Amino acid sequence: MADPTMSPPTQPQLNVPASTAQRRQHHLNLENLAPSPSSSEHVNRMINSNHYISPSRPIYSDRFIPCRSSSNFALFNISMPSQPATAGISPGDGGKEDNPSAYAALLRNALFGPQTPDKKDWGTGAARRNIFRYKTETRQSMHSPFPFGFDGLSGPGVSHVSIKAPRKVSRSPYKVLDAPALHDDFYLNLVDWSSHNVLAVGLGTCVYLWNACSSKVTKLCDLGNDDGVCSVGWAHRGTHLAVGTSNGKVQIWDASCCKRIRAMEGHRLRVGALAWSSSMLSSGSRDKSILQRDIRAQEDFVSKLSGHKSEVCGLKWSYDNRELASGGNDNRLFVWNQHSTQPVLKYCEHTAAVKAIAWSPHLHGLLASGGGTADRCIRFWNTTTNSHLSCMDTGSQVCNLVWSKNVNELVSTHGYSQNQIIVWRYPTMSKLATLTGHTYRVLYLAISPDGQTIVTGAGDETLRFWNVFPSPKSQNTESEIGASSLGRTTIR
Repeated sequence: MADPTMSPPTQPQLNVPASTAQRRQHHLNLENLAPSPSSSEHVNRMINSNHYISPSRPIYSDRFIPCRSSSNFALFNISMPSQPATAGISPGDGGKEDNPSAYAALLRNALFGPQTPDKKDWGTGAARRNIFRYKTETRQSMHSPFPFGFDGLSGPGVSHVSIKAPRKVSRSPYKVLDAPALHDDFYLNLVDWSSHNVLAVGLGTCVYLWNACSSKVTKLCDLGNDDGVCSVGWAHRGTHLAVGTSNGKVQIWDASCCKRIRAMEGHRLRVGALAWSSSMLSSGSRDKSILQRDIRAQEDFVSKLSGHKSEVCGLKWSYDNRELASGGNDNRLFVWNQHSTQPVLKYCEHTAAVKAIAWSPHLHGLLASGGGTADRCIRFWNTTTNSHLSCMDTGSQVCNLVWSKNVNELVSTHGYSQNQIIVWRYPTMSKLATLTGHTYRVLYLAISPDGQTIVTGAGDETLRFWNVFPSPKSQNTESEIGASSLGRTTIR
């Protein structure tokens, strides 16, 4: 006979927190299961404290239940789920768990900045004033060894990493020279800067030399009323100057003694482009041809390059003297080697005359070219792989290009319609500076031998000197030539 005081046997219960039990009940509702013998045996194996152990392999849990006691919910303004009291540890005793307030403050400063208020401070006037405001003090250097901002914290052993400010380019020329009779002709090349720091300028029928160290002006030659200067180009050594004339001749002058040492013929029309390669001189003409001249030989020219269908207005040898790039009024850009009489590479993407040509001194085979008014684009080519790399629409006529030998940047000068000078960072082609001041097309451009200063010329009959590139030793120093004087003189 059963004892009425004894309670009936009950099923074993799983002692888990309420939140955990709710989640388990979402997947397995024990109360709604049918009390079949097979299912009861399976459930007992899963939840009974003395669960069934497989003799072949252990049973692993298929869910990960995180330890909520070590989570810091207060840092992210999340209420802490209720937990049962732990036996043997009083609320006021630290036990084996450390106080998380110091860690919370350090993590909050690292993620949200040192000025982020604590949870208890939200709702105060000071905190509300910073909502939707950009805080400059939380900006960190991309090169910092502490990506979460620990470099902004003060403490022993912590170094402060400063953010490098972008290089500033002066928007004003440091010197302006009057250049009367400087032609406003897109197809001419009347300015060049020698390795001896002497600037050659073609003005009308004369060529003048301006010494950048002493500011002394010397008249090199006068071609007379029946001729005119169309191009000038210094040899690499800086002692000899080539002068292309409107009568189709090329003259070689010794600048040290102002003496003409040779006159060479071969072209039928004006010579608007010149390019030196060691002892080889290339000349481009309106007669559509390019002549290769060896000044050591008796002949006026040793080979003739044919391919352009209109006037040749741009010529540049690569830095290794192996490739010659030519641009013409036929919207074509050709690349020649040392021995070819036909172009080895042809680029026809430009839609206007190609006068602006520049080889990169930093990457072999990298060539930049610029198109005229109908094109307005700067294009980059890899002559090693014969590929078109990129294109940048400048919005105005591209007259000249020159690379910096100190940094991976280049300068472009422009004509219609803005007459501006732009300093670009390559390869992103982001603008470092836009310089204005010329009132006519900026048709002429040359760079100083130290690679820091450029000179620009325009139909407004002025030459303007700009400090745009850093020195080879320091990218923050000013050019010594630029710091010499500020004023306006006349080349005459």
